[in-house]
Amino acid sequence: MAPTQLHPNSWAFMRAFCILCNHFRHPPSVDVFLQFFEAKSPGKKLWVSFNGVAGRVLLTLFQQSYKGFKGKFFRVCYTEHDPTLLDRFPLYWVENLKFRKPKSLEELATPDCALCQVLASLGAVFNTAKLIKHEYSPSDLKGYIGTCFYSFPPYFAYLC
Repeated sequence: MAPTQLHPNSWAFMRAFCILCNHFRHPPSVDVFLQFFEAKSPGKKLWVSFNGVAGRVLLTLFQQSYKGFKGKFFRVCYTEHDPTLLDRFPLYWVENLKFRKPKSLEELATPDCALCQVLASLGAVFNTAKLIKHEYSPSDLKGYIGTCFYSFPPYFAYLC
């Protein structure tokens, strides 16, 4: 899908997820993201949304209402003159979306599996807006997330 097909809350989920991963010294991973978020099929709508996976909600909505956001986006479409112009990087909107299914925990790389276990064990639903607000202030971010999580070494030394 094209990046502009994502609903603004989905962009915020991705950014806040990256902030959490970086906080725990783990590179963001699609496989870990898909353990906590699932794409909601847009149906007749054009915008794709991510929702928290039931029982594993990690983040709150960034904003409850995004009235008027659609007028601030534009579409990029290919033409019949050069249909391969945007191949492999879909700037154009895709009508028939294909969603990637999450891997099982057993299929994940050990560091990804460990991060999933740690994030799931936190038992916290983080405020997306606060994570984004504190992104460039490590002390504020650390205070928000809490110091009790700092006992985990980088890339967590756990086996799945």
